[in-house]
Amino acid sequence: MSILENPNQIIRPEILGLSPYHVQAASGMIKLDAMENPYPLPPALLEEIAQLAASAPINRYPDARADSLKFALRQALGIPSEMEILLGNGSDEIIQIIAMAVAKPNAVLLSVEPAFAMFRMIATFTNIQYVGVPLQKDFSLNLEAMLGVIAHHRPAVTFLAYPNNPTGNLFDADAILSIIQASSGLVVIDEAYQAFAGVSFMEQLTHFPNLLVMRTLSKLGLAGLRLGLLAGRSGWLMQFEKVRLPYNVGIMTQLIAEKVLQHTSVLLEQAETIKSERSKMNTYLNSLEQVEVFPSNANFILFRVDKADHIFEALKRHNILIKKLDGSHPLLENCLRVTIGTPDENKQFCTALDTILNQ
Repeated sequence: MSILENPNQIIRPEILGLSPYHVQAASGMIKLDAMENPYPLPPALLEEIAQLAASAPINRYPDARADSLKFALRQALGIPSEMEILLGNGSDEIIQIIAMAVAKPNAVLLSVEPAFAMFRMIATFTNIQYVGVPLQKDFSLNLEAMLGVIAHHRPAVTFLAYPNNPTGNLFDADAILSIIQASSGLVVIDEAYQAFAGVSFMEQLTHFPNLLVMRTLSKLGLAGLRLGLLAGRSGWLMQFEKVRLPYNVGIMTQLIAEKVLQHTSVLLEQAETIKSERSKMNTYLNSLEQVEVFPSNANFILFRVDKADHIFEALKRHNILIKKLDGSHPLLENCLRVTIGTPDENKQFCTALDTILNQ
């Protein structure tokens, strides 16, 4: 076999050891697996977007700085005026930009476990050492362990999701502040689910020079646009801009996101509807003796049930797709995660789950 037919001789061993990020096929399914907003935009707004698309100069490169979009984001998300903004193709790209920029020899990227899978994966991509500190059994932060690891490893960057994914809970804010204060490296707070939690570290940016806040518009209803952002001091973001690929945010994403941000009330109303449905779903799941439900401040609920794999497959036979987390981490044994959908989707999920549990 020639070297061209044998990737093992070319590809880095740590990449060979990875599995691709798996996305379940969802055709014909009620899709409750990916923390998406289930609601479309209003027809009038969709018509404005259609007109934008029709006149968009797609033969030209997009605005490399995206200044107009950044201004709209600053206004909509309450980003302090003295902070800069970095845009990415989703928050995934921003995580990768940060990791690439800090990946000196022996540098460490720190997070908790379980957490957003891309923290660990991107550390591998960028050849930076990853350290994950296990959460407590109730998924709260183990502050003593975190501070010990910070003192020992002096991580270049620490990522904390707030609320956490896949657990849905908010970590203690004072514990996070202790981590920021104890860190000689960067601390990035990933606020992907902020619209459903109502709390943020954005205002703390002016108090801590090593703090950065990351957001995405994906959970708010614009997942298909792939737009993430990082807010922080210019000294940091100027360096990350050197790593960002030019034109990484396309013209359609810029135009549509800016237009929708002129109607943030629509997105916030949808978020409130999702929160209301989350409360109903939580009440239903807690009524089931066979189910252990974990508190959520996101647009999904994590729950534990015996024979989770069987339940997951049975739901698929009912054309309902949720996320199976059993097997991904010891703390997630027999855990499943359901995204909050429309009232009808949620009702169908509850009916199907009730049928399966009582068979």
